[in-house]
Amino acid sequence: MHLILPDTAENRQLSENVHPTGWINPEPAECYNLVVIGAGTAGLICAAGAAGLGAKVALIERNLMGGDCLNTGCVPSKALIHAARAVHDARTASASGVLGGDSVGFDFAAAMERMRRLRAAISQHDSARRFRDELGVDVFIGDARFSGPDCVEVAGVRLKFKKAAICSGARASAPAIPGLTEAGYLTNETVFSLTELPPRMAVIGAGPIGCELAQAFSRFGSKVTLIDLSPTILGREDHDAAKILQNSFIREGIELQLGVKILKVEKQDTSRVVYLERDGQQIEITADQILVGVGRTPNTEGLELRAAGVAFDTNGVKVNDRLQTSNANIYAAGDICSAYKFTHLSDAQARILLANALFKGRQKTSGLVIPWCTYTDPEIAHVGMYEQDATALGISVTTLTIPLTEVDRAVLDGETEGFARVYLRKESDTILGATIVARHAGEMINEFSLAITNKLGLGAIARTIHPYPTQAEAIKKLADTYNRTRLTPLVKRLLSGWLAWQRC
Repeated sequence: MHLILPDTAENRQLSENVHPTGWINPEPAECYNLVVIGAGTAGLICAAGAAGLGAKVALIERNLMGGDCLNTGCVPSKALIHAARAVHDARTASASGVLGGDSVGFDFAAAMERMRRLRAAISQHDSARRFRDELGVDVFIGDARFSGPDCVEVAGVRLKFKKAAICSGARASAPAIPGLTEAGYLTNETVFSLTELPPRMAVIGAGPIGCELAQAFSRFGSKVTLIDLSPTILGREDHDAAKILQNSFIREGIELQLGVKILKVEKQDTSRVVYLERDGQQIEITADQILVGVGRTPNTEGLELRAAGVAFDTNGVKVNDRLQTSNANIYAAGDICSAYKFTHLSDAQARILLANALFKGRQKTSGLVIPWCTYTDPEIAHVGMYEQDATALGISVTTLTIPLTEVDRAVLDGETEGFARVYLRKESDTILGATIVARHAGEMINEFSLAITNKLGLGAIARTIHPYPTQAEAIKKLADTYNRTRLTPLVKRLLSGWLAWQRC
């Protein structure tokens, strides 16, 4: 049995869905329209979509169907973030008349059990049996490897294909820090197997994964130290946005060790000591667990890509703008080939792959508008360009910002830390990009994504009625601010003259 730790009823149910005990691979068809390697988000969308359109499809997975998102990524992390928000809200709601405050308890084991239960329930959608019985996909459990430009071998059988999709994803990577491996560490692939809350946790990497889990475990009650070589957290994000979150972390008691060099890690009894250096001064951080969140490594090993004539490097499989590899009949989608490793992007790329591989489409990934969100509290969401991106391309930019202190619903909710910001092409309402910092920024950014995708200017948002009071009204306020910029002194004099004439 493929055991997912810890060995609980929920995880046994999950395992039976995503890597069933005693699974018998089907007899291969003579030839497949599409062979899909990897049953993560991209692979599942490719397989389900192609089968739904009438294609003969084989889907190969060596580990867990559902991939990183279901098993070790989006699903379990957001379940824990929900629990972290709930306990934080209970402890900080005295201003709203809620009693209890710091005395509110938290049961880490119960939160983890809830996560495992919900993950197991969601896994039915990605299960091997559903894809076989409901969708008509030939599901093979085993290691895939190319044996030629038009065939894949798995579990001792050979699958011939007209087209193939490499969707083998990526895995957590770790920096080359002396002593780290010997001391032991967690990644997003192992942290959700914890059954006890670590009293002290050191988190290496202040990117999205590190920030999300650092805040969650701090709110659970761990003493968290967040470590990064960069002088700020979330170095890719808008500076003002990252600063708001950084101040929130400090206020919540997360120790920040930024702009440091990690010298080594040592195991001392049951503890781990991380040795840092900043400006020639050595710092020691003692923790019960170390969580590493510093990036992803593409899963190319064992695929025998050279046998298929597929070019790849340390960044993954090389594809053109239509997701086609150096073998014209083999495509790739998702984390194996994408610089942006988001579940929603894997989904979008899989749809492009199907159109191009099966129906001779010419869809391009460069045409995608890709939003993203870091699910901290407050959340930071972004889509399109930043101001510096546009400036680097020689585009003049007008930046408009509405702080949440000017949004009534945010004031009433007590959630005024944050802002909505839009980057416009100067002297026009063309939206180049947008950043939102708010508790539900990920839900709010979609309006900008829709506008940019469909080439709707900020004026279109200004003409759209937004319900009051909502935090998304910040977006309408941005549009109103833009309209006010159009009221130049000349225009105002002309309007005033017209209205004065009307009074005569």
